[in-house]
Amino acid sequence: MQMAVVNLAAGQTVYSEAGKFLFCSDDVVIETKPSQPDAPGQPQGQPAGAGGFGGLLRGAMDAGKRMLAGESFAFQHFTTRGGDGLLALAGVLPGEMRVLELDGATTWFAEKDAFVAAEAGVKFDIAFAGARQGFSGGEGFVLEKFTGLGSLLIAGAGNFVDINPAEYGGRLRVDTGCVVAWDQNIRYGVERVGSLNRQGVMNAVFGGEGLSLATLEGDGRVILQSMTIDGLAKALAKNTGAGDKKTGAGMGGLFGGSAD
Repeated sequence: MQMAVVNLAAGQTVYSEAGKFLFCSDDVVIETKPSQPDAPGQPQGQPAGAGGFGGLLRGAMDAGKRMLAGESFAFQHFTTRGGDGLLALAGVLPGEMRVLELDGATTWFAEKDAFVAAEAGVKFDIAFAGARQGFSGGEGFVLEKFTGLGSLLIAGAGNFVDINPAEYGGRLRVDTGCVVAWDQNIRYGVERVGSLNRQGVMNAVFGGEGLSLATLEGDGRVILQSMTIDGLAKALAKNTGAGDKKTGAGMGGLFGGSAD
């Protein structure tokens, strides 16, 4: 499992989702707030385009959207008291991390829980997928959306691979649980695996893919992961207590205790 060790410069603010913090040097200030930090050059406490009661209402709506998506209600903000500070962050599953540099013109979409941390100039938002994609796709009805300027840190399970669908005929079909993130040039959708005939049922039931695959089309960047959360959960459930079975533990006094 990877972690990101950040050199936090004076005047720089990094924010993360609750639960992604690991450790920091003593000069790092940690604050928990329901809103993301102000972008550089933006008036303190003034969300873009809103102030006063409007800003408060907007902050409450943003927090409500995050809770609907299953994200944490609040963000953790990290700054330093003056000099450079040390900050370490990580995802919640064994896997890779990736830094995406947002240029102010590119939008990125990611699966739920992919977000780890970002600079203050990166705006975190919630995007609602279409009904069919939401209820059929492994990414769920709600996606994470990132815009703005600065570094964005995401994490996923297993190993990452970067693919441009344009280099492989323009379209990819992917296990819905393997999709991590994609940029605005990619069209995300969901399609049924085969027809509702004998072979289609065999593919869905015994092929392990279910009834749907994700489709990714266009000329852009796609990040996929080698491990699905569903696959990891099934493997853990299948092997729970396997060590006890091998050693005879849990079979009462007959095989318990020392072998001496």
